[in-house]
Amino acid sequence: MWQIRWSEGSSLMKMIARTGVKRSRFQWLGLVVSIVVCFGVAALGSLLTDPNIDGWYAALRKPPWNPPNWVFGPVWSVLYLLMAVAAWLVWRRRDFARVSLPLALFGVQLVLNGLWSVLFFGWHRPDLALIEIVFLWSAILATMLAFRRVVPLATRLLVPYLLWVSFAAVLNFTIWRMNS
Repeated sequence: MWQIRWSEGSSLMKMIARTGVKRSRFQWLGLVVSIVVCFGVAALGSLLTDPNIDGWYAALRKPPWNPPNWVFGPVWSVLYLLMAVAAWLVWRRRDFARVSLPLALFGVQLVLNGLWSVLFFGWHRPDLALIEIVFLWSAILATMLAFRRVVPLATRLLVPYLLWVSFAAVLNFTIWRMNS
C-alpha cells in the first residue's frame, strides 16, 4: 500500500501517465508552478537557515546521530520535488469539489513547513519549533489521507516527507533537551 512498485522498464513519468489524466501544455505548466511554489518555500526557509548554520546552530549541543549539515540540502531538495509532483497530480484532476480540500491541506502543511524554519533558525526557539512540528506532522498526515482519495500515487510520494519530518521532530526534541 505505501510503496511505489517499480517494475522493470517503468519510470515515475510512466506511473504519472497511468493516473488517467490527459496531457497538455497547461498540465505541464501546472507542474512548473507547483515546483516553483514548493521551492519558493524552501528558498524562504534557507534565507533564515543558512546564516545560522555556522554560528548559532554550530554552537548547539547535538546528538551523535545528528546528520552532517551537507545532508539536509539534498534531502530537502528531493522532498520538495516529491511534494510538488504530489500536489500537481492532485491539482491536475481539476475537479474542484474533489481537490479543493486536499490542496488546501497541502497549502497549510507548506506554510507550517516554512514556519518551522522561522521558529527554529530565525528566532532560535527549538522549544516553539518542537510544538509547531507536531502540527506540521499532523498536517502532512491529513494531506496524505486527503490525497489518497484523489490520487493514491500522490500519497505515496509524500511518505518520505512524513518519515523525514518524523526524524526531524525527534532531532528537534533532542536538541531542545540537550540545550535547555
